[in-house]
Amino acid sequence: MMVQAVVADDEVLARQKLRQLLREIPEIEVVGESATAAETIDLVRATKPDLLFLDVRMPDMDGFDIVDALTCTGCPSLPCIIFTTAYDRYALRAFEINAVDYLLKPFTQDRFRAATERALQHIHSKKHDPPSVAPKGSNGKDYTTRIVFKSKGRIIFMPVSEILWIGAEENYVRICTQSETHLLRETMAHLEQKLDPSVFLRVHRSSIVNLQYVKEVRPEIDGEYGVLLHNGQKISMSRSYRSRIKSWLER
Repeated sequence: MMVQAVVADDEVLARQKLRQLLREIPEIEVVGESATAAETIDLVRATKPDLLFLDVRMPDMDGFDIVDALTCTGCPSLPCIIFTTAYDRYALRAFEINAVDYLLKPFTQDRFRAATERALQHIHSKKHDPPSVAPKGSNGKDYTTRIVFKSKGRIIFMPVSEILWIGAEENYVRICTQSETHLLRETMAHLEQKLDPSVFLRVHRSSIVNLQYVKEVRPEIDGEYGVLLHNGQKISMSRSYRSRIKSWLER
């Protein structure tokens, strides 16, 4: 199944670079490109693409105004959006409108591939899976499904489903996935409030685990318990938090 894409950027060389990179991804077909906000809005309405590469800074409107215009003028469903920009200060706004990724210029081919792979996964899941309702907290607000942060010069939009476990390190938390780790200036307590407790369980003052990746809970020689993940990592569990996983197991 071909994924149709639109490239929107006021710079000719930037559009050419995107087209060149997209030639290496046979699953994506570029159905049009635009240099202004008005052209972008008309093109998206006409072609109804699955994916939109959108520059934040356009001559007549910014990328967020374009998204607002498409939302307000009866566009049946917004395409999956990857922002492309030389400015990192708009990343939080991009996160708030559920952009799939945020590419900082100049970006590498590997970074571009990672962004498009994430977009393709999102598009395929949206087309094949029924719409899901985001989990709600006791205050009625949705739990977060993604965490956005800057790491090693990149703006990362990480689905929380990719997180295996989270560890506290002084004034930081370390987010651990299957392939990499990231250090964020965040508190465990604040992050715990954002995460769905039916999926993420705090097992120690310094550790939160994703229950989807827990293989077993086993007693240790000293009478303490440890949480073993599917990848072989072992996370210590303190006695004060043991009742939490016991309650979860008894559901």
